[in-house]
Amino acid sequence: METPITVTWQEKDKSQSARWQSVANNPPPKKIKPINDTLKADAAYKMACEGMAMLWRGDFQNAKHLSQAISRRIDNRTTKPKAVNKAAKEAREATITPKEQFHLYRKSQIERARTLGMLLVELSSDYKLPYDRAPDVQAACEHAYGKRQSKENIIVSLRELLGVIGAYEWHKKGVEIAELGATIYPSYGVYSPVRGEYIDLVNKVPMNNVSVAFDIGTGTGVLAAILAKRGVKKIIATEQEPRALVCANENINKLGFASQVKVVNANLYPNDDAGLADLIVCNPPWLPAKANSPIDHAIYDPESKMLKGFLAGLKTHLAIKGEGWLILSDLAEHLGLRTHDELNDWIAAAGLEVIEKIDTKPHHSKSQDASDPLHVARSKEVTSLYRLKVAKL
Repeated sequence: METPITVTWQEKDKSQSARWQSVANNPPPKKIKPINDTLKADAAYKMACEGMAMLWRGDFQNAKHLSQAISRRIDNRTTKPKAVNKAAKEAREATITPKEQFHLYRKSQIERARTLGMLLVELSSDYKLPYDRAPDVQAACEHAYGKRQSKENIIVSLRELLGVIGAYEWHKKGVEIAELGATIYPSYGVYSPVRGEYIDLVNKVPMNNVSVAFDIGTGTGVLAAILAKRGVKKIIATEQEPRALVCANENINKLGFASQVKVVNANLYPNDDAGLADLIVCNPPWLPAKANSPIDHAIYDPESKMLKGFLAGLKTHLAIKGEGWLILSDLAEHLGLRTHDELNDWIAAAGLEVIEKIDTKPHHSKSQDASDPLHVARSKEVTSLYRLKVAKL
Protein backbone atom coordinates (compact mmCIF):
# COMPACT_ATOMS: atom_id res chain seq x y z
CA MET A 1 0.00 0.00 0.00
CA GLU A 2 1.33 3.41 -0.98
CA THR A 3 2.15 5.89 1.77
CA PRO A 4 -0.36 8.77 1.73
CA ILE A 5 1.08 12.16 0.75
CA THR A 6 -0.14 15.36 2.36
CA VAL A 7 0.08 18.77 0.71
CA THR A 8 -0.05 22.08 2.58
CA TRP A 9 -0.74 25.68 1.60
CA GLN A 10 -1.54 29.05 3.12
CA GLU A 11 -5.08 30.37 2.80
CA LYS A 12 -6.69 33.26 4.68
CA ASP A 13 -3.60 33.50 6.89
CA LYS A 14 -3.97 29.90 7.98
CA SER A 15 -2.09 26.73 7.13
CA GLN A 16 -4.29 24.21 5.29
CA SER A 17 -3.64 20.58 4.37
CA ALA A 18 -5.21 17.74 2.38
CA ARG A 19 -4.36 14.36 0.87
CA TRP A 20 -2.62 14.44 -2.53
CA GLN A 21 -4.22 12.26 -5.22
CA SER A 22 -2.52 11.26 -8.49
CA VAL A 23 -3.17 8.02 -10.37
CA ALA A 24 -0.17 8.82 -12.57
CA ASN A 25 2.01 9.01 -9.44
CA ASN A 26 2.91 12.62 -10.21
CA PRO A 27 4.75 14.26 -7.31
CA PRO A 28 2.78 16.80 -5.26
CA PRO A 29 3.32 20.46 -6.15
CA LYS A 30 5.86 22.30 -4.03
CA LYS A 31 3.94 25.58 -4.13
CA ILE A 32 0.16 26.02 -4.04
CA LYS A 33 -1.71 29.29 -4.33
CA PRO A 34 -5.50 29.62 -4.00
CA ILE A 35 -7.06 31.45 -6.98
CA ASN A 36 -10.55 32.34 -8.18
CA ASP A 37 -12.49 33.60 -11.19
CA THR A 38 -10.73 36.95 -11.16
CA LEU A 39 -7.39 35.50 -12.32
CA LYS A 40 -6.76 36.08 -16.03
CA ALA A 41 -5.79 33.20 -18.28
CA ASP A 42 -2.42 34.74 -19.23
CA ALA A 43 -1.48 35.09 -15.58
CA ALA A 44 -2.60 31.54 -14.81
CA TYR A 45 -0.60 30.17 -17.73
CA LYS A 46 2.50 32.05 -16.55
CA MET A 47 2.09 30.71 -13.02
CA ALA A 48 1.70 27.14 -14.31
CA CYS A 49 4.84 27.43 -16.46
CA GLU A 50 6.77 28.72 -13.44
CA GLY A 51 5.73 25.72 -11.33
CA MET A 52 3.10 27.41 -9.20
CA ALA A 53 0.10 25.14 -8.63
CA MET A 54 -3.26 26.93 -8.45
CA LEU A 55 -6.00 25.69 -6.14
CA TRP A 56 -9.36 26.71 -7.56
CA ARG A 57 -11.77 28.68 -5.37
CA GLY A 58 -14.48 29.71 -7.82
CA ASP A 59 -17.27 28.41 -10.02
CA PHE A 60 -16.47 24.87 -11.29
CA GLN A 61 -17.46 25.56 -14.90
CA ASN A 62 -15.17 28.58 -14.90
CA ALA A 63 -12.33 26.31 -13.78
CA LYS A 64 -12.93 24.21 -16.89
CA HIS A 65 -12.92 27.36 -19.03
CA LEU A 66 -9.60 28.41 -17.49
CA SER A 67 -8.11 24.99 -18.20
CA GLN A 68 -9.22 25.26 -21.82
CA ALA A 69 -7.69 28.74 -22.05
CA ILE A 70 -4.37 27.43 -20.71
CA SER A 71 -4.54 24.58 -23.22
CA ARG A 72 -4.96 27.06 -26.08
CA ARG A 73 -1.91 28.99 -24.92
CA ILE A 74 0.12 25.77 -24.91
CA ASP A 75 -1.03 25.10 -28.48
CA ASN A 76 -0.24 28.64 -29.60
CA ARG A 77 3.26 28.34 -28.20
CA THR A 78 3.99 25.32 -30.40
CA THR A 79 1.98 26.15 -33.53
CA LYS A 80 2.70 29.86 -33.84
CA PRO A 81 6.49 30.30 -33.73
CA LYS A 82 8.06 33.72 -34.07
CA ALA A 83 8.59 34.77 -37.69
CA VAL A 84 12.33 35.12 -37.17
CA ASN A 85 12.52 31.40 -36.37
CA LYS A 86 10.22 30.18 -39.15
CA ALA A 87 12.93 29.37 -41.67
CA ALA A 88 15.03 27.56 -39.12
CA LYS A 89 12.00 25.61 -37.94
CA GLU A 90 11.12 24.53 -41.49
CA ALA A 91 14.71 23.46 -42.16
CA ARG A 92 14.75 21.45 -38.94
CA GLU A 93 11.45 19.74 -39.74
CA ALA A 94 12.75 18.74 -43.18
CA THR A 95 15.60 16.72 -41.66
CA ILE A 96 14.00 15.35 -38.51
CA THR A 97 13.69 11.55 -38.33
CA PRO A 98 10.45 9.75 -37.39
CA LYS A 99 12.09 8.59 -34.15
CA GLU A 100 13.08 12.15 -33.23
CA GLN A 101 9.57 13.33 -34.11
CA PHE A 102 8.09 10.69 -31.81
CA HIS A 103 10.28 11.67 -28.86
CA LEU A 104 9.59 15.37 -29.43
CA TYR A 105 5.88 14.60 -29.54
CA ARG A 106 6.03 12.65 -26.28
CA LYS A 107 8.09 15.39 -24.66
CA SER A 108 5.50 17.98 -25.67
CA GLN A 109 2.67 15.78 -24.35
CA ILE A 110 4.42 15.32 -21.01
CA GLU A 111 5.04 19.06 -20.73
CA ARG A 112 1.44 19.75 -21.68
CA ALA A 113 0.20 17.38 -18.98
CA ARG A 114 2.53 18.97 -16.41
CA THR A 115 1.32 22.49 -17.22
CA LEU A 116 -2.39 21.62 -17.24
CA GLY A 117 -1.85 19.59 -14.07
CA MET A 118 -1.04 22.79 -12.18
CA LEU A 119 -4.73 23.68 -11.92
CA LEU A 120 -6.06 21.89 -8.83
CA VAL A 121 -9.44 21.31 -7.23
CA GLU A 122 -10.40 20.11 -3.77
CA LEU A 123 -12.69 17.18 -3.04
CA SER A 124 -14.29 16.42 0.30
CA SER A 125 -13.53 13.12 2.01
CA ASP A 126 -16.65 11.61 0.39
CA TYR A 127 -15.74 12.82 -3.11
CA LYS A 128 -17.90 15.94 -3.32
CA LEU A 129 -16.87 19.17 -5.05
CA PRO A 130 -17.48 22.31 -2.93
CA TYR A 131 -18.03 24.56 -5.94
CA ASP A 132 -20.95 26.25 -7.64
CA ARG A 133 -22.17 24.44 -10.78
CA ALA A 134 -20.09 21.36 -9.89
CA PRO A 135 -21.20 17.92 -11.09
CA ASP A 136 -21.77 14.94 -8.81
CA VAL A 137 -18.49 13.04 -9.12
CA GLN A 138 -18.85 10.63 -6.21
CA ALA A 139 -19.59 7.53 -8.28
CA ALA A 140 -16.88 8.36 -10.83
CA CYS A 141 -14.26 8.87 -8.10
CA GLU A 142 -15.23 5.68 -6.28
CA HIS A 143 -14.89 3.82 -9.57
CA ALA A 144 -11.38 5.19 -10.16
CA TYR A 145 -10.03 5.56 -6.63
CA GLY A 146 -12.12 3.21 -4.47
CA LYS A 147 -14.20 4.03 -1.42
CA ARG A 148 -12.60 6.42 1.05
CA GLN A 149 -11.69 5.42 4.60
CA SER A 150 -9.89 8.63 5.54
CA LYS A 151 -11.72 11.80 6.61
CA GLU A 152 -9.16 14.07 4.91
CA ASN A 153 -10.08 16.20 1.94
CA ILE A 154 -8.35 15.47 -1.35
CA ILE A 155 -6.38 17.70 -3.72
CA VAL A 156 -6.31 16.50 -7.32
CA SER A 157 -5.54 18.15 -10.65
CA LEU A 158 -8.60 19.24 -12.58
CA ARG A 159 -7.12 17.48 -15.60
CA GLU A 160 -7.09 14.13 -13.80
CA LEU A 161 -10.57 14.63 -12.38
CA LEU A 162 -11.99 15.38 -15.83
CA GLY A 163 -10.30 12.19 -17.06
CA VAL A 164 -11.93 10.25 -14.23
CA ILE A 165 -15.34 11.67 -15.15
CA GLY A 166 -14.86 10.89 -18.85
CA ALA A 167 -13.67 7.34 -18.14
CA TYR A 168 -16.68 6.70 -15.93
CA GLU A 169 -19.02 7.79 -18.71
CA TRP A 170 -17.25 5.34 -21.04
CA HIS A 171 -17.60 2.67 -18.37
CA LYS A 172 -21.33 3.26 -18.02
CA LYS A 173 -21.96 3.43 -21.75
CA GLY A 174 -19.53 0.71 -22.74
CA VAL A 175 -17.99 -0.07 -26.12
CA GLU A 176 -20.06 -2.01 -28.62
CA ILE A 177 -18.12 -5.00 -29.98
CA ALA A 178 -19.72 -6.14 -33.22
CA GLU A 179 -17.90 -9.48 -33.15
CA LEU A 180 -19.49 -10.26 -29.77
CA GLY A 181 -22.85 -8.70 -30.49
CA ALA A 182 -22.46 -7.24 -27.03
CA THR A 183 -20.85 -4.46 -25.02
CA ILE A 184 -17.50 -4.36 -23.20
CA TYR A 185 -17.25 -1.98 -20.24
CA PRO A 186 -13.72 -0.59 -19.81
CA SER A 187 -12.59 0.70 -16.42
CA TYR A 188 -10.50 3.75 -15.59
CA GLY A 189 -6.87 3.00 -16.38
CA VAL A 190 -7.69 -0.06 -18.54
CA TYR A 191 -7.19 0.26 -22.29
CA SER A 192 -10.53 0.54 -24.06
CA PRO A 193 -11.03 -1.76 -27.09
CA VAL A 194 -11.91 1.07 -29.44
CA ARG A 195 -9.55 -0.10 -32.20
CA GLY A 196 -11.64 -2.89 -33.62
CA GLU A 197 -9.26 -4.16 -36.30
CA TYR A 198 -7.32 -6.40 -33.92
CA ILE A 199 -10.56 -7.86 -32.53
CA ASP A 200 -11.73 -8.60 -36.06
CA LEU A 201 -8.48 -10.43 -36.80
CA VAL A 202 -8.86 -12.72 -33.78
CA ASN A 203 -12.48 -13.34 -34.68
CA LYS A 204 -11.81 -14.38 -38.29
CA VAL A 205 -8.58 -16.41 -38.25
CA PRO A 206 -9.34 -20.14 -38.74
CA MET A 207 -9.21 -22.06 -35.48
CA ASN A 208 -9.22 -25.86 -35.32
CA ASN A 209 -9.21 -28.30 -32.40
CA VAL A 210 -8.71 -25.68 -29.70
CA SER A 211 -9.83 -27.01 -26.33
CA VAL A 212 -7.62 -24.86 -24.08
CA ALA A 213 -6.49 -21.29 -24.76
CA PHE A 214 -4.54 -18.64 -22.87
CA ASP A 215 -5.13 -14.89 -23.32
CA ILE A 216 -1.96 -13.16 -22.12
CA GLY A 217 -2.50 -9.65 -20.71
CA THR A 218 -6.27 -9.74 -21.11
CA GLY A 219 -7.06 -6.10 -20.19
CA THR A 220 -10.83 -5.73 -20.49
CA GLY A 221 -11.14 -9.44 -21.30
CA VAL A 222 -12.36 -8.75 -24.84
CA LEU A 223 -10.15 -11.29 -26.64
CA ALA A 224 -10.91 -14.00 -24.08
CA ALA A 225 -14.59 -13.29 -24.70
CA ILE A 226 -14.09 -13.59 -28.47
CA LEU A 227 -12.44 -17.00 -28.00
CA ALA A 228 -15.27 -18.10 -25.71
CA LYS A 229 -17.88 -17.02 -28.26
CA ARG A 230 -16.00 -18.99 -30.89
CA GLY A 231 -16.47 -22.11 -28.79
CA VAL A 232 -13.25 -22.60 -26.82
CA LYS A 233 -14.30 -24.48 -23.69
CA LYS A 234 -11.44 -23.51 -21.37
CA ILE A 235 -9.69 -20.13 -21.46
CA ILE A 236 -7.25 -18.78 -18.91
CA ALA A 237 -6.92 -15.01 -19.14
CA THR A 238 -3.90 -13.54 -17.34
CA GLU A 239 -3.42 -10.03 -16.03
CA GLN A 240 -1.35 -8.38 -13.31
CA GLU A 241 -2.83 -4.88 -13.13
CA PRO A 242 -5.41 -4.76 -10.29
CA ARG A 243 -7.82 -2.51 -12.19
CA ALA A 244 -7.72 -4.78 -15.24
CA LEU A 245 -8.28 -7.92 -13.16
CA VAL A 246 -11.50 -6.46 -11.76
CA CYS A 247 -12.54 -5.09 -15.16
CA ALA A 248 -11.97 -8.39 -17.02
CA ASN A 249 -13.84 -10.41 -14.38
CA GLU A 250 -16.82 -8.05 -14.52
CA ASN A 251 -16.97 -8.19 -18.32
CA ILE A 252 -16.64 -11.96 -18.50
CA ASN A 253 -19.42 -12.37 -15.95
CA LYS A 254 -21.73 -9.89 -17.69
CA LEU A 255 -21.22 -11.69 -21.01
CA GLY A 256 -22.07 -15.05 -19.48
CA PHE A 257 -18.68 -16.66 -20.15
CA ALA A 258 -17.67 -17.34 -16.54
CA SER A 259 -17.91 -21.12 -17.05
CA GLN A 260 -15.40 -20.93 -19.92
CA VAL A 261 -13.04 -18.12 -18.88
CA LYS A 262 -10.96 -17.92 -15.72
CA VAL A 263 -9.17 -14.62 -15.07
CA VAL A 264 -5.99 -15.08 -13.03
CA ASN A 265 -3.37 -12.77 -11.56
CA ALA A 266 -0.13 -13.59 -13.35
CA ASN A 267 2.81 -11.91 -15.05
CA LEU A 268 2.39 -13.17 -18.62
CA TYR A 269 1.80 -16.94 -18.37
CA PRO A 270 -0.31 -18.79 -15.78
CA ASN A 271 1.47 -21.15 -13.40
CA ASP A 272 2.37 -24.71 -14.37
CA ASP A 273 -0.86 -26.10 -12.91
CA ALA A 274 -2.66 -24.65 -15.93
CA GLY A 275 -0.95 -27.17 -18.21
CA LEU A 276 -0.42 -26.56 -21.92
CA ALA A 277 -2.61 -24.63 -24.33
CA ASP A 278 -3.67 -25.35 -27.90
CA LEU A 279 -3.81 -21.62 -28.57
CA ILE A 280 -2.09 -18.70 -26.83
CA VAL A 281 -3.11 -15.15 -27.78
CA CYS A 282 -1.29 -11.95 -26.87
CA ASN A 283 -1.93 -8.34 -27.83
CA PRO A 284 0.94 -6.50 -26.09
CA PRO A 285 1.36 -2.71 -26.01
CA TRP A 286 2.58 -1.77 -29.46
CA LEU A 287 5.21 0.90 -28.78
CA PRO A 288 8.57 0.07 -27.15
CA ALA A 289 9.00 3.26 -25.14
CA LYS A 290 9.21 4.36 -21.53
CA ALA A 291 5.95 4.41 -19.59
CA ASN A 292 5.74 7.63 -17.59
CA SER A 293 2.76 6.58 -15.50
CA PRO A 294 0.96 3.33 -14.57
CA ILE A 295 -1.74 4.05 -17.16
CA ASP A 296 0.94 4.38 -19.88
CA HIS A 297 1.61 0.63 -19.65
CA ALA A 298 -1.51 0.04 -21.76
CA ILE A 299 0.24 1.78 -24.68
CA TYR A 300 3.98 1.52 -24.06
CA ASP A 301 6.06 -1.61 -23.56
CA PRO A 302 9.45 -0.43 -22.22
CA GLU A 303 12.28 -2.21 -24.06
CA SER A 304 9.64 -4.56 -25.56
CA LYS A 305 9.69 -6.49 -22.29
CA MET A 306 6.18 -7.95 -22.60
CA LEU A 307 6.59 -8.77 -26.29
CA LYS A 308 9.89 -10.55 -25.70
CA GLY A 309 8.51 -12.33 -22.63
CA PHE A 310 5.53 -13.63 -24.56
CA LEU A 311 7.73 -14.96 -27.37
CA ALA A 312 10.31 -16.46 -25.00
CA GLY A 313 7.70 -18.41 -23.03
CA LEU A 314 5.48 -19.51 -25.89
CA LYS A 315 7.38 -22.69 -26.82
CA THR A 316 7.15 -24.21 -23.33
CA HIS A 317 3.45 -23.46 -22.89
CA LEU A 318 2.12 -24.71 -26.22
CA ALA A 319 0.63 -28.18 -26.65
CA ILE A 320 1.78 -30.30 -29.59
CA LYS A 321 0.58 -28.65 -32.82
CA GLY A 322 -0.45 -25.62 -30.79
CA GLU A 323 -0.33 -22.05 -32.11
CA GLY A 324 0.54 -18.67 -30.71
CA TRP A 325 -1.26 -15.60 -32.05
CA LEU A 326 0.67 -12.36 -31.70
CA ILE A 327 -1.34 -9.24 -32.52
CA LEU A 328 0.99 -6.33 -33.25
CA SER A 329 1.02 -3.04 -35.13
CA ASP A 330 4.05 -2.03 -37.18
CA LEU A 331 3.74 1.62 -36.06
CA ALA A 332 6.92 1.17 -34.00
CA GLU A 333 8.78 0.26 -37.20
CA HIS A 334 7.57 3.36 -39.03
CA LEU A 335 8.63 5.47 -36.04
CA GLY A 336 12.11 3.92 -35.99
CA LEU A 337 11.59 2.38 -32.54
CA ARG A 338 11.96 -1.22 -33.74
CA THR A 339 12.87 -2.89 -37.02
CA HIS A 340 11.05 -5.77 -38.64
CA ASP A 341 14.31 -7.74 -38.63
CA GLU A 342 14.53 -7.35 -34.85
CA LEU A 343 11.06 -8.82 -34.45
CA ASN A 344 11.93 -11.73 -36.74
CA ASP A 345 15.14 -12.33 -34.77
CA TRP A 346 13.21 -12.46 -31.47
CA ILE A 347 10.77 -14.95 -32.99
CA ALA A 348 13.59 -17.17 -34.24
CA ALA A 349 15.56 -16.91 -30.97
CA ALA A 350 12.46 -18.15 -29.10
CA GLY A 351 12.45 -21.33 -31.23
CA LEU A 352 9.41 -20.25 -33.22
CA GLU A 353 8.46 -19.77 -36.83
CA VAL A 354 5.71 -17.85 -38.57
CA ILE A 355 2.97 -19.96 -40.16
CA GLU A 356 1.12 -16.99 -41.57
CA LYS A 357 0.95 -13.20 -41.18
CA ILE A 358 -2.48 -11.68 -41.64
CA ASP A 359 -2.62 -7.91 -42.13
CA THR A 360 -5.28 -5.24 -41.84
CA LYS A 361 -5.29 -1.45 -42.01
CA PRO A 362 -6.44 0.57 -38.99
CA HIS A 363 -9.60 2.65 -39.27
CA HIS A 364 -9.17 4.95 -36.27
CA SER A 365 -9.40 8.70 -36.77
CA LYS A 366 -5.71 9.46 -36.18
CA SER A 367 -4.69 7.37 -39.18
CA GLN A 368 -6.59 9.89 -41.35
CA ASP A 369 -5.66 13.08 -39.48
CA ALA A 370 -3.01 14.99 -41.45
CA SER A 371 -2.58 17.46 -38.57
CA ASP A 372 -1.38 14.74 -36.21
CA PRO A 373 2.40 15.13 -35.56
CA LEU A 374 2.85 11.40 -36.23
CA HIS A 375 0.59 11.29 -39.28
CA VAL A 376 3.26 10.12 -41.74
CA ALA A 377 3.94 7.03 -39.64
CA ARG A 378 0.29 6.44 -38.73
CA SER A 379 -0.80 6.61 -42.38
CA LYS A 380 1.48 3.66 -43.17
CA GLU A 381 0.50 1.57 -40.14
CA VAL A 382 -0.58 -2.04 -40.55
CA THR A 383 -1.94 -4.26 -37.79
CA SER A 384 -0.97 -7.90 -38.09
CA LEU A 385 -1.79 -11.24 -36.53
CA TYR A 386 1.23 -13.55 -36.57
CA ARG A 387 0.36 -17.23 -36.41
CA LEU A 388 3.32 -18.82 -34.67
CA LYS A 389 4.32 -22.41 -34.05
CA VAL A 390 7.31 -24.21 -32.53
CA ALA A 391 10.07 -24.39 -35.16
CA LYS A 392 11.24 -27.76 -36.40
CA LEU A 393 14.72 -28.73 -35.30
